[in-house]
Amino acid sequence: MTAKGYWIAFGVGVAAGAAVALLYAPQRGMRTRRQLMKGIGGAGDYLTHAGDYLKDQAERLAREAQSAYRKGIDQASEYLGSARKYASETAEFAEVVSKIPSKIM
Repeated sequence: MTAKGYWIAFGVGVAAGAAVALLYAPQRGMRTRRQLMKGIGGAGDYLTHAGDYLKDQAERLAREAQSAYRKGIDQASEYLGSARKYASETAEFAEVVSKIPSKIM
C-alpha cells in the first residue's frame, strides 16, 4: 500500500471511529445527531477530495502508459526497419557470393 493510500485508509478509519464514539457518548440525542452529521459532512468532503486525487492520478498514469506504448511502437518499427535492411543486405551478399566460382573458394 502506498503512503497516500495508507493515509486515506487511516483518515476513513478515524472518521468511522469518531462517528462510533459520538453514538456512544453520554449526550442528548439532538446534539449527538448534529455532531454526527457534521462529522459525516467532513468525511464526505475528505472522500470527495480523495476521489479527485485518485482520478487525477489515474489520468496521469493513463497518459504515461499511452506515451510509453507509442514510444515502444516507434522503437519496434525502427528495429524492424533495421532488421529488414540487414536481411536485404545479407541476401544481396549471399547472391554475390553464390556467383563466385567454386574454384576460387
